[in-house]
Amino acid sequence: MTNSNETAVDINDLTDRYIAQWNEPDPQVRRKLIADLWAEDGAQLLVDPPEDMRNAAAELNFPIPALEVRGHHALERRVERAYDMFIGTGHRFVRRGEATALLHHVIAVTWSMVTEDGAVVGGGLDVLALDADGRIRTDHQHIAVA
Repeated sequence: MTNSNETAVDINDLTDRYIAQWNEPDPQVRRKLIADLWAEDGAQLLVDPPEDMRNAAAELNFPIPALEVRGHHALERRVERAYDMFIGTGHRFVRRGEATALLHHVIAVTWSMVTEDGAVVGGGLDVLALDADGRIRTDHQHIAVA
């Protein structure tokens, strides 16, 4: 999956570290995970925003808004907020199955959000596009009940 100018990527290791960033309680460790995983201008795009946002936009006759964070600092804030909302309230994220190489440097990973007793309460699919160094360039996140 690489040529001589590209970094070889173990997609399951990469997606394990990707999931770990969301579950990590230590902000310094989260920051390091983000710096290691993401390209400097990497972006996460929430493909299907929450229903209340879609409805509010529709009422104003706007298309569904694009939700995007870009760059390490914005990604740190995004992961921190998700940690506070979900992990800090007794949930954790787990990878579901093996990661899948879709195209050259494009990976899909499915995940679940589970309670402390393992009950699945949410989940989704992330499509990660990597740069030549094997770092996440874009993450298109699709959230759905698993």
